[in-house]
Amino acid sequence: MSYNLYQHVAEAPTRPGTRQAKKSFDVADLFRGPAPVVEESKGGEEPLDEKLRQAYFWIVNHAVISPHYDIEYNDKPPQVFSFGDSKTQVTLPSSQSYSSFVLLPLLNFAVRRRCLLVGGPGRGKTATAILMGILAGYSLKEVRRGIQHGQPQMTISDLLGNPLPADLVNAQSMDDIRVSWRSWLGMRVKIIDEYNRIPTRTQSALLTVLADNYAEVLDHVYECPPAAWFLTANDDGGGGTYQVIEALRDRIDVVVRALHFNTRFFGEMLTRIEEGIRPEEVVPPKLIFTPAQTERLYQEIMAVELPSNLRRRLEFFASQFEFFEPGGEQVEYKTKDCLKISGIDPHVLGDQSGKDQLKDLGFQTQNGLSVRAILSILVFVKAMAYFRGDGIVSLEDVRQILPFVLHDKLVPDHNASFFEAPGNGSLRVDRVSWIRKLFDMANAEYDRLDLDRSDPVAELDAEFKQGLEGLKAPEVKKRLVKIERQLADMAKGRKMYGHLYDDILLLKYLHQRYTNYLSWLQWQTH
Repeated sequence: MSYNLYQHVAEAPTRPGTRQAKKSFDVADLFRGPAPVVEESKGGEEPLDEKLRQAYFWIVNHAVISPHYDIEYNDKPPQVFSFGDSKTQVTLPSSQSYSSFVLLPLLNFAVRRRCLLVGGPGRGKTATAILMGILAGYSLKEVRRGIQHGQPQMTISDLLGNPLPADLVNAQSMDDIRVSWRSWLGMRVKIIDEYNRIPTRTQSALLTVLADNYAEVLDHVYECPPAAWFLTANDDGGGGTYQVIEALRDRIDVVVRALHFNTRFFGEMLTRIEEGIRPEEVVPPKLIFTPAQTERLYQEIMAVELPSNLRRRLEFFASQFEFFEPGGEQVEYKTKDCLKISGIDPHVLGDQSGKDQLKDLGFQTQNGLSVRAILSILVFVKAMAYFRGDGIVSLEDVRQILPFVLHDKLVPDHNASFFEAPGNGSLRVDRVSWIRKLFDMANAEYDRLDLDRSDPVAELDAEFKQGLEGLKAPEVKKRLVKIERQLADMAKGRKMYGHLYDDILLLKYLHQRYTNYLSWLQWQTH
């Protein structure tokens, strides 16, 4: 009876959505009338976003006991309760909400990126990763054999494969040596358990596979298929038997914490023990994704629209952190990255700008956002919207996903005045709430500046993106003057913030492009 319960997948839509997949042009469209045509899924299948949601609800209801609905959505004001002297707030979401420990690995499975599961031993990290392998169509035996268990003696050969002994003896050249590659390299779900127990040299070989999708042994190369990666660690400080190399940590796209086991669910555990049920052994076949479906799933997620006004808010948020005013003389070098390369403690330089350190978000972090971090944001916000059945990313999608993508990307400066302010001390530990607060503060400043309605730098950029072809010298000179006036207007403010820094560098770039073009026009006339 319990087995049948675990095999059950609800027929009702999990969340009827409004998503419409973008279609390429079809000549048959010319002959269709004005009446709407309902498109059927390939081969009569249900939509893949619905299948993804069914997989989520099956896992969260039957496999991974995670009653922590920390990704909260609301379609009307939620009820909020306060507890204790610290006034801990408990919000009852008014719309469908989710457990990050289940949802983020599932989204990572869909977009084939790299997910780190962090938490103490026995909290379900590896079990969750195994479920992702089974959803990809592998048997439980294949998934378990494919797991790479980090341990201090792991060599590159243990990880990747060995040259055949007979070839080593008889080979006249490296080309004559065949390599017996490890089977996990060809899997579409790759699991590295306790990756911070792998020796540093072997981590470098793992980095090549994880970052560039190939393995190399004795000049022989194995090309790996696109895959969803799941790595586990018992802490998120990069420690363990071996310190994780920075390049490997930087390749991780999303970090998820395994939260505690709620003791009210002892009954569920008792049932599993008494009836010998292991969720990974009873995944309903209906939830399995074929290779073709996983490819189509990825393409459909990439087709989700990120509207320009929301992209502008993301740009504004991301611009807050890299700028470091005392970090250099020339404007281009006033960045935290240059400071990091120099090896100088930023607190030694101090800050004489007179800016409000509670208002300037850049004071809260030791670094800015890399290109890789920004790419991860764009991929996962699309995946979040797709999972909810929407064809357009919403502001709340971004707000809910950012903390998990930036968990290891934004490094807090715990000496910042912000963390000393009343009520902010706990944010030193709770990175998810801290990053979400950063985004909320950036949005409040964006709204205060009214950038949705008045953004002269964006107008100058849009004008440039129309192209230079056919522009005459008088028009180019006119645009140069507009840029110079905008810079002069911005210089009237006494303080320089991160978003202004990026705007100034953009305007300098545009000015240089117009200047070069004007020089070319003048050369043509001589």
